Amino acid sequence: MNARKTRQRLSKWVLGAVLVTASIYTPFTGDQAAAAQQSYKGLEVGINQVITSQRMRGTKSSVVVRNADTNKVVYQYRPDQGVTPASNVKVLTGATALEVLGEDYTFVTDVLTNGTVKNGVLNGHLYLRGTGDPTLMERDLKRMAKELRQSGIKSITGNVVADDTWFDTKRLSPGIYKSDETHYYAAQISALTISPNEDYDSGTTIVEAKPTRNGKAATVTLTPHTNIVKVVNRTRTVPKNKPNTVSMTRQYGTNTIIVSGNIPVNSNGKRQWVTVSNPSAYTADVFMRALSKEGISLSKSTKVSRSKTPANAQVLATNRSMSLYYLMVPFMKLSNNSHAEILAKSMGRKVYNQGSWDAGIRVMKETIEKEGINTKGIYLEDASGMSHKNKIPSEKISEVLFAVQSKPWYPAFERSLPVAGMNERMLGGTLRNRLTSPLVRGKVLAKTGSLNHTDALSGYVKTKNGRELIFSILTEGAKSTARPDIDKMVQVMAAQ
Repeated sequence: MNARKTRQRLSKWVLGAVLVTASIYTPFTGDQAAAAQQSYKGLEVGINQVITSQRMRGTKSSVVVRNADTNKVVYQYRPDQGVTPASNVKVLTGATALEVLGEDYTFVTDVLTNGTVKNGVLNGHLYLRGTGDPTLMERDLKRMAKELRQSGIKSITGNVVADDTWFDTKRLSPGIYKSDETHYYAAQISALTISPNEDYDSGTTIVEAKPTRNGKAATVTLTPHTNIVKVVNRTRTVPKNKPNTVSMTRQYGTNTIIVSGNIPVNSNGKRQWVTVSNPSAYTADVFMRALSKEGISLSKSTKVSRSKTPANAQVLATNRSMSLYYLMVPFMKLSNNSHAEILAKSMGRKVYNQGSWDAGIRVMKETIEKEGINTKGIYLEDASGMSHKNKIPSEKISEVLFAVQSKPWYPAFERSLPVAGMNERMLGGTLRNRLTSPLVRGKVLAKTGSLNHTDALSGYVKTKNGRELIFSILTEGAKSTARPDIDKMVQVMAAQ
């Protein structure tokens, strides 16, 4: 094992003081290698017992386990069978984004004009041009508005124009159902979008209902506030200890959010992320409000519109996002669907000058093929895993997980994976409440995946004897959920 790979192995399991229980890898002697081969037999027996159990009857599964150092397959069950991977697609998306875009990649949002400024008056339109930044927040728009004010602009005669032409106009991937569209995990994808807080669920607003007086409607607020959204408040404050029945739903095809139900006095109320239709107009509207708050007056005829920025426009202010190295953490730890789709379109834009799903997925598959991995059997409709039509065999995901270990950006990839049983949200991520026993806590780094009757988990596990295994477990068609069975398989691996 070369020195660089050794450092990678150690860094994976030394994630700060919380992982002091992780052991240090040591090379095998001949006797240890023989014992390892015998233990793999135990692994085979243990995993087979889970797969053939009554709970797993009728479940379509594909499982591969590899030695992380040699790439040798030590267990497989229907390795070439295509299974709906759910969010395990993000293993491919994250790896290819780091390879194609680079860990230093940032998203740029510009404010521009082709108008003229005279005596503090900007005669012309103000363009807000995006490249897909999912981390853009109201505070960033306020800062850019302040820069305009400090540059001497006191009023604007034209419109605030949203330029989202960096991506195509297709806002939802094929796997999004009508019933999904109000929920944060199915937000519309745009090159100009905004997030309400540092979870970076772009294209959403936080709707919060707070109780008032008994018999009166609740107070409903939006973060950030926007005039693009209309709130219909059908709530009623009820005596304390009564059930909280508040629901929040955006009417299909509109930006009307219905907030209804009972909210008890002295309760915390309810807080929910709700998607906004047309994120481009939403972002431009929040920016227009920021301009007003900064003291820049707008003409009575000023409105939000959409157009491509003229070629002769001059940049007045710029916002640059965090690098992909840092974005990988909220993306993978929290399994953020919008981030996945934005990265796919960004890859398509960079390689083929097309910010589309077709171009992005093409780039993903071509990038994987460059690593010598045959993409036959991989079918993708999106980059997040929302589509039930996505199919990937476990052997392909496990091959990607092996290949990434030799990449210079591998530390960014490994630190982004959820860590089993770790309570801190941006460490444990979607695994913080799973695999919590001493055998596996802190010793599994893996990407989760879940859709209706579909569960997946792929990543790395440190065994009891200090070895490291790569695994990919994909299941679909379970009667309820295969998550407990998947966790049992991982525990079998860890016990080796």
